[in-house]
Amino acid sequence: MKIGLLKESVAGEHRVALSPDVTKKLIAKGFEVDVTAGAGEHAHFSDALYSEAGAKIVTAAEALKADILVRVRKPSADEVADLPKGAILISHIESCEQDETLKQILAKEVVFLAMERIPRISRAQAMDALSSQSNIAGYRAVIEAGAHYGRFLPLMMTSAGSAKPARVVVLGAGVAGLQAIATAKRLGAEVFAYDIRPETKEQIESLGAKAIELDIGESGSGEGGYAKELSDEAKAKQQQALADELSKAHIIITTALIPCRPAPTLVSEEVIKNMREGSVVIDLAAANGGNCPLTEADKVVVKHGVTLVGHTNYPSMVPSDASAFYGGNIMNLLNIMVEKTDEGLVLKDLQEDEITSAMRLKPE
Repeated sequence: MKIGLLKESVAGEHRVALSPDVTKKLIAKGFEVDVTAGAGEHAHFSDALYSEAGAKIVTAAEALKADILVRVRKPSADEVADLPKGAILISHIESCEQDETLKQILAKEVVFLAMERIPRISRAQAMDALSSQSNIAGYRAVIEAGAHYGRFLPLMMTSAGSAKPARVVVLGAGVAGLQAIATAKRLGAEVFAYDIRPETKEQIESLGAKAIELDIGESGSGEGGYAKELSDEAKAKQQQALADELSKAHIIITTALIPCRPAPTLVSEEVIKNMREGSVVIDLAAANGGNCPLTEADKVVVKHGVTLVGHTNYPSMVPSDASAFYGGNIMNLLNIMVEKTDEGLVLKDLQEDEITSAMRLKPE
């Protein structure tokens, strides 16, 4: 059974779906791997490294002939035209609705397995790309904050004087938020965190941060470990109650997202006006409208003296490790998709497994 590693085409995307190390492991399991020439160059993986792992370096057209095609981002409309009928494509779908590209994929009868549709159940944890990439985003968000903040993050005491630790507030204690908390604490910042799900308090405090507790009249706990959208009344109470805590922050990292919904507003313009000049807001929800209305997607802007960072692809800023993690997710997924027989690897019925069945894109 042959895997085709496709090259990413989205501008600014530096990840690749398989690292050379993961490629070597897949080949040891009995797969053949065809790597599109230059697929890993932005992640610092040369063609030579893939060749040493046992892969074959091929053209884009040759890679498309493989039994299973893997990539990080959804293909463009032009790339869909090149997909062979009946191909199995594993990547992110990046849409809550069927856009024109997805309609083209379905029209070509391509089996599309969407990585962000992997259910959050115990046996799927090793395949959960949303978690692996969010983990990286939380880490990188703190590094980005430190780069834009014109002061120290930890307490610094020298013969020339001393500096107090930065006050960091993390909004949202999901995978990205918890990693942001842990990273900020390791760098010596004074860390506070807030989440609308009351069960996250113990997780926040276990990382050494202080949990911000607000009484807004309802819980934000949803299904599958995700947060649910609050009522308009609760949102208003939340913003008002948070305002004082946020205004005292030197760095705010927002991670609040609800699947397939606009990002909730947590940091108002009034809060930005009240923050100290030189403060920083890292808005991880920028791609969905932002947790701050002043955030601009894929831009770094200064408003009211506060730097607002709206990058939308933090994992791509750590491309080697992000690719290795994503590749590990792909490999674990492939383990449940195929079985070894005397004739070699055979694809299982994708509808029989709850994971691959949930991932499969179907016409509405």
